[in-house]
Amino acid sequence: MNRPPHHEILTSRRDFLKRGGGGFGALALASILGDGNLLAAMGNPGTSINPLEPRVPHLPGTAKRVIFLFMEGGPSHLDLCDPKPLLNQLAGKPLPQSFGSVITAMGEAGSPLLGTKRSFKQHGQGGQWFSDWIPNMAELADEWCVIKSCVADGINHAGGVCQMNTGSIIGGRPSLGSWVSYGLGTENQNLPAFVVLKDTDAQVVNGVRNWGSGFMPASYQGTLLDSGPQPFANLYPSKGMTPARQQSKLDFLSKLNQQHQQGREENTELDARIRSMELAYRMQATAPEAVDLSRESEATKKLYGMDQPHTENFGRMCLLSRRLVERGVRFVQLYHGAGSKWDSHDKIEENHSHLCASMDKPVAGLIRDLKCRGLLEETLVIWGGEFGRTPMSEKGSGRDHNPTGFSMMWAGGGVKGGQSIGQTDDLGLRAIQDKLHVHDLHATIMHLLGVDHTRMIYQNKGRPERIDQNEGHVFQKIQG
Repeated sequence: MNRPPHHEILTSRRDFLKRGGGGFGALALASILGDGNLLAAMGNPGTSINPLEPRVPHLPGTAKRVIFLFMEGGPSHLDLCDPKPLLNQLAGKPLPQSFGSVITAMGEAGSPLLGTKRSFKQHGQGGQWFSDWIPNMAELADEWCVIKSCVADGINHAGGVCQMNTGSIIGGRPSLGSWVSYGLGTENQNLPAFVVLKDTDAQVVNGVRNWGSGFMPASYQGTLLDSGPQPFANLYPSKGMTPARQQSKLDFLSKLNQQHQQGREENTELDARIRSMELAYRMQATAPEAVDLSRESEATKKLYGMDQPHTENFGRMCLLSRRLVERGVRFVQLYHGAGSKWDSHDKIEENHSHLCASMDKPVAGLIRDLKCRGLLEETLVIWGGEFGRTPMSEKGSGRDHNPTGFSMMWAGGGVKGGQSIGQTDDLGLRAIQDKLHVHDLHATIMHLLGVDHTRMIYQNKGRPERIDQNEGHVFQKIQG
């Protein structure tokens, strides 16, 4: 028996009320928001609303896009950008009682303090402190705003990475990139709005949940690219496939998908799959040029460290991120040390020496390149991990997890460079001035993008949800 399209029939009184009420509610919402696309779709049931259409921000934001350089595993602020002379003076001694009790992730108690072997110097007009582990980033001291008073709740990697990405130590909420895509859409409909790359084949802690859309429609989730020479898999048509033949197959498949979707409109994963297939077809014309690094000069590749084996991989990722934001991708997240490689419970000298050497020049190259092209002013670059490291030693040569006080570095996107914000205590254990919780960091990121985080609300099962879980505050000092 052939049935009419689902939107033309009402199977019950409950179905009528559900559809009628939902329709009037959407119409009212469209009127309030001034959403022309939504209003048009209400008048035409066959029209599909594009969830990634570019949106007008609430505020005149200073940033249009974000590149998040995520050092997975927890880099040591004490050995990179937050020097503590007292730490070396008390090295080998127990933590003074005046600092109170400390709960560590690994449960090691009574460990002596571990001094740093790094040498620190002041750089730039603001006199920012950086260690000899990151000399290239230090040369750009006047571009960096070093936030030394970050605070999180996750004491282990699963909770820490999850919270830095989603705002919660418990999985299931939308990622930061998803919130940005939801709030602003994307400027390029032929490339993903939210792109993720990682530098190893190892899985990031929590996996795809870090760039998932949680309770939002699946269209807002991130797209994981390969970090190798061909970032997009299956990008090119198979041999013998003509454009006309491919279009015919896609049209037929689209009809089947639309038929299957009738009656399943609330299945956002199905809608996302349909949209992803449509995007994949458009990308065949756009993405090859976007990811073709052979178009870059040898001088540019050298700037990113692509001429050296130890920096080539992350250098390629950083250069690709510049090309993507240059073409309208809204949010790009790069994982360095994927698989918690920055986790240094022992042999921190060996661990961090290797990791810093592989990312320092590419990160500096990215900042220089963005600035040279006039992109840095509108691109917020974030460097950091899920937490820092303790001043106490672990296993004699490493440091444990420290979410109570750690550093992140921001540049571009309206951020005032050459300044340090906040302060940790004399041993770098806890934030004591201008504490910035992850919720505050997220709220501030959205503010720089022109989004009022208190007004960017997603209704989840009748509950109004915000990126900051109603706890974050914008930190105005970051803009000077």
